[in-house]
Amino acid sequence: MNEFIIVFRESLEACLIVGIIFTLLEKNHLTKEIKQLWLGVISALIASVIIGIILNNIKQSIGNASIDALVESLLMFLTAGLLWYVIFWLSKHVSDRNELESETQKAMSTPGWGVFLVVFFAILREGFETAIFLISSFSILGSFSYIGFFSGMILAILIGYFIVVQGRQINLRTFFQATTLMLVVFASGMVAYGTHEAEEFLVKGNHLEWVGLENKKDIVRVWDILQPKTELNLNDNASMYSYDLNGKKKHTHLLHDKGIVGVFLKGFFGYNSNPNWVEFILWFASLVIGIRLWRKFYFQPTSA
Repeated sequence: MNEFIIVFRESLEACLIVGIIFTLLEKNHLTKEIKQLWLGVISALIASVIIGIILNNIKQSIGNASIDALVESLLMFLTAGLLWYVIFWLSKHVSDRNELESETQKAMSTPGWGVFLVVFFAILREGFETAIFLISSFSILGSFSYIGFFSGMILAILIGYFIVVQGRQINLRTFFQATTLMLVVFASGMVAYGTHEAEEFLVKGNHLEWVGLENKKDIVRVWDILQPKTELNLNDNASMYSYDLNGKKKHTHLLHDKGIVGVFLKGFFGYNSNPNWVEFILWFASLVIGIRLWRKFYFQPTSA
């Protein structure tokens, strides 16, 4: 689900930018600039893949568990920040077709390789954001959905084609309104997971004294869902457990963050089966603020 939302959103933005530039260039019979456009698209896609590989290799090369947790934490906070940027700034500008056409006109009037540079950096920006978001999503879930990835991309390309090339009157605001709400929830989950990884850094690096604690047991939890067990007793409801989940040969509670239900909640909402209070408060605050801003942006009264 996360892969679908991320790729659909970023691909749709890229398709709209490329499609509008292509339409205006074609109307003005600017063959040279059209070649620049497609060269910019191809170059940016290749550069985006290279950046994604480099970022993933850097992440995988870290061997120290404590430092790995710190990097994960920083990556999650960076992802949340980029998501907020996408939500409350880029959405407004991309969903405004007049503004996009104005930017396209400026690109057309730029001598030399103006169109190439505009397209290249526009697509590269989307590619960089997508790489960061997907790496962060994989870090949380530990898995990757190719179905979600490709279905999101294909749907975005089709919608972009009908909007720009075919000139269909599709309400972009509705699409961005729905996906923005999902990204608000996703960003809050990143904040929560980043805070959780910061805790892991303090614990694994023996730095708990930095926050005035001596032992991991001193960390106060908001709740603590039943932990995996090697055996179930008579008081346990067997239907609430899954056995041998992820090859660990243990009974894992469905609501544990590695359980069947919990892993979905973790990936989409940032759920944790034993959050500390700082993690919970930051998650709740970011979610409330995000929803308030979403409502303010998409449901503000329009002037007559």
